[in-house]
Amino acid sequence: MNAQNQERDVFAAIADPTRRKLLRLLAEAEELPLHELTSQFQMGRTAVSKHLAILKEAELVADRRMGRETKYRLNAAPLQEIKDWVSFYEKFWEERVRHLKNFLEE
Repeated sequence: MNAQNQERDVFAAIADPTRRKLLRLLAEAEELPLHELTSQFQMGRTAVSKHLAILKEAELVADRRMGRETKYRLNAAPLQEIKDWVSFYEKFWEERVRHLKNFLEE
């Protein structure tokens, strides 16, 4: 996988804790401007913007300009891919726990 495709990959986009925190902040609010997002981190505006750009390339974040300000909002639809992937393993562990429970009851 080349670097450009990896940036657009939802899994790669959420791999970073800063980007996961950005998604959580956007999930808790309808829309937030860049300066409010930046205030939640101990990094500069440019660094936060770079993280938002990666999320935007993965289509997890949408933005819109309002005058001199850019506001960001969550687009949760691509997270379905992650939910689907995790649900397979959830079924795997439920089955394993059920077998363990049956074994312990015997």
